[in-house]
Formats: sequence, structure tokens, C-alpha cells
Amino acid sequence: MSQSSKSPKPPTPASGSATPPPPPVPTSADVARLAGVSRATVSYVLNNAEAVRISEPTRRKVREAAEELGYVPHAAARSLRAGHTRIVLLPTSHVPVGPLYSTFLNELQWALRRLDYTVVQYGSLGLTGDEAVRAWAELRPVAVISLGEITLSARNVATLKRAGARAVITMGPAGVPGAHALVMDQQEVGVRAAAHLVERGRARIGVVVPEEEGLELFSVPRLAGARSVDGAEVSALPMAYSEESAAALAARWRGLGLDAAFAYNDEYAMLLMRALQDEGLRVPEDVAVIGADDLLIGRLLRPRLSTVRLEMPTGPHLASLVDHAVREPSEVTERHDLMAASAIRREST
Repeated sequence: MSQSSKSPKPPTPASGSATPPPPPVPTSADVARLAGVSRATVSYVLNNAEAVRISEPTRRKVREAAEELGYVPHAAARSLRAGHTRIVLLPTSHVPVGPLYSTFLNELQWALRRLDYTVVQYGSLGLTGDEAVRAWAELRPVAVISLGEITLSARNVATLKRAGARAVITMGPAGVPGAHALVMDQQEVGVRAAAHLVERGRARIGVVVPEEEGLELFSVPRLAGARSVDGAEVSALPMAYSEESAAALAARWRGLGLDAAFAYNDEYAMLLMRALQDEGLRVPEDVAVIGADDLLIGRLLRPRLSTVRLEMPTGPHLASLVDHAVREPSEVTERHDLMAASAIRREST
């Protein structure tokens, strides 16, 4: 082969054009030198060690030095030193939970972050209890807060604890052996709504049950609560969260023989109330309507929407319960009732 037929060599980069090496990763020793303190002090400050008293000016110097250098503690090393992670695992909700619960969960996450926990939201849609727990355990969370959409067993709780979880907390109508129970009594919502309507002289009550999958955790006990009220004649009325579904229900309302509606929540109530009015039915003269959750927009409607107000704990209060369970793990589990319900009468009833 001739010299001219050989492939040409790639050009040599011009002097000074080579990519510079990445800067060295800052260490805790670098932070200590810049702040003028020991590496131990850096560790105490950045790991929020409570057993060591360090003045606030020193803490501020260490944090400023870490920020200036771009130093980030190694999570795995930190966990090894502490003997556990600071991860609180919060499975994501499988269904829209509405503004009330969204605000509550946001407050909880902010409060946990202020207590130096890292909240990890885990998408568990389609997983069984056993599958979800194995996936959660891989992250070695120090606590798990289950929203109740995935049914856990005592064996699942034991699996999480063997993986290092100091506390397993379930939210829902019933507790799980080995886990702390944060109970939201959804049945009480239905009781308060139906009792209010019966007191107003409306006994033939249609209870709107969402057709959307996943909301049974809330809607089934609310329906059961309404049915438990003396004097209430309750009919379950499936309805999707759409104008078409609400209009179809309103179109056959006169033939149902009902004089009141308890909708699953304020959003479904507002949708149904508009459809009833479009059908020529008067609210509350022909149909009394009550929702639940006490959303602000319900007060802006005409007529103003009656509702069931839910009193729930603040995010910081619940975060303190989680923190206590982590700091003082115990085989003795606790039950906390998280919700009180009361009917609020407005113009729609």
C-alpha cells in the first residue's frame, strides 16, 4: 500500500485547546481550612449533631464555607456514621387527592425537611404490597408513611423494619400490626353530611360516588357513613368528574324521587349543582346540595355551597410525630385520629 493511501492521522490539538481537567471535588478538610475550624466541627455542623454544643457564629461560618466551596456531604457515608439514613419515604398518591390533601401533604414535606429529613416520593402505581415494600426497602428509609392506597400487612411492616426503618406509619381508616396508625375517619364525613340534610328536612338523599378508580378509599366509607344516619334514605349515584356525566345524572334527577345530594367532595358538588341548574332545578328549593372539604371556591358560588369542613393537623404537628417515632422506636405502636368533621350550612341547603 502506498503512503498516500493510508488514512490520515487525526490532527493534533493546538496548544492550549485541550479540555482542562475537572476541578477537584471539595472535601470536609477544605471546608475546615476555609472556616478555620476542625474537621470534627464541620462534621458536627453539617450533620446537625445535637449532642455537641456549637455556637451559632461557628455554625454559620461552616455553612458559608461549605456553600462557597460547593461542598456536599456524602449521603452514604453520613448514613454509615449515623447508623441509618435520613430518608422518609412517601409513596406518591395513585389518584388526584384534591386541594385539601395536597396542601396537607405539602406542609408535611416542608416540615420534615426543616427537621433535616429527606423526603423521597416513590411511584408505586401497579405494585402489590409485597412488591412495593421490597422496592421501598432498597432505599433503606428511616421511616415510611403509607397513604393507605397499597394494603400493607404485618409481614410487610416487619420487612421494612429489618431493612432499617425505625418507624412505619399508615394513613387510612384502619391500622396495621406493627405500624403507627394515623386514622382519617372518612365515615364521619358521610355522617355529618347526611345528618345535616336530615335536619334540614331532606331525607331522600342521593350520594354521589365517583366512577374514577382509586377513590374508593374515601368514597366507600363516606357512603357508609351517610347510610348509617337515622331517617336518611340513601341512594348511591355513580358519577364521573365530567360535565357530560353530571349532565346525564341531572337529566334523570326528577325521576329519582330525591330531594338532596351529598357529593363526594366540593368539586363533584359544584359540577352537579351547575348541571342541576342547567336542567331547570332550583338549589336548594328542589334539591339541597352539600359537598365536603370546604374549598374557597365553594363560597364564591351562588348559591354558596354547604359543605363538610375537615379539621386536620398541621404538617409540622404530623412531622413531629414522625420524628418522635424515629428517635424513640418502640414495639408499642400508637394511634392518632387526624380528622374531625363538621357540617357548614350555607345557601345550597
